[in-house]
Amino acid sequence: MPFGYASPEQIMRDKADYARKGIARGRSVVVLQYVDGILFVAPNPSRALHKISEIYDRIGFAAVGRYNEFEELRLGGIRYADINGYAYDRSDVTGRGLANLYASNLGRIFTESIKSLEVEVVVAEVGDEPEGDAIYRLTFDGSVFDEHGFAAMGGQADAVLGRLKERYRESMSLSEALQVALAALTEQGGERPPVEQLEVAVLDRNREHRKFKRLTRAKLEQLLASAPEPPAEGSEKGPDKDTDKDTGKDTGKGSDTDKGSGEKPPPTGPEGPVDDGSSPL
Repeated sequence: MPFGYASPEQIMRDKADYARKGIARGRSVVVLQYVDGILFVAPNPSRALHKISEIYDRIGFAAVGRYNEFEELRLGGIRYADINGYAYDRSDVTGRGLANLYASNLGRIFTESIKSLEVEVVVAEVGDEPEGDAIYRLTFDGSVFDEHGFAAMGGQADAVLGRLKERYRESMSLSEALQVALAALTEQGGERPPVEQLEVAVLDRNREHRKFKRLTRAKLEQLLASAPEPPAEGSEKGPDKDTDKDTGKDTGKGSDTDKGSGEKPPPTGPEGPVDDGSSPL
């Protein structure tokens, strides 16, 4: 075996680990559907370097990772859309076609180049009806995921996805969707990203021709003020207790169903010590 040999499996594994570490160093981006379209939310203190952008009439783009790398993908997507829209018809430019183009390029670079791109991308397309909306998430190796309802990438993406699943529901208003996105981007016990450090845009199906629109700081403050904050994690209410009307203290009385004839309730589990698996075999 020649000196310095590495198996193809090891090379691919090293490339994937390298790309994942680079992507995880960035901040998460959330994309989710609401009643009138698709919402993009990204913590981004820069006013000049955008993570969220318009590709074509109905298509939006969001990315995390190395800016110079996903900026090249964005510009290539715009050229692809403009050429095909001019040569054929504007309706022939679709999010699925753009996602396939990105998947082909990302997969080829991952396989043939020494270094893979440290990027993860979402291509979203808004339809005339909510059923026509599409969200495609592409990873550094060219894999494509057809997401339903919402997507998260970059940073602590798994934790963000978990909070999104708890709070997301269909047909939310824009203000409600914004609150859900910010709650998902906020770690438990942490502070919500300030409005001045947010990059937010929408694909609004009710707009004429070009559906993409960036939301200003004033608009964000108005939306956040108009919607109640979603419930925090673990805030479910426990069983009701009887309280004194004047003092608000627990009277120690249970509900009517708890009051019986004084008989011992039936056991809910086996009596005696329970083997929790900690004792040696």
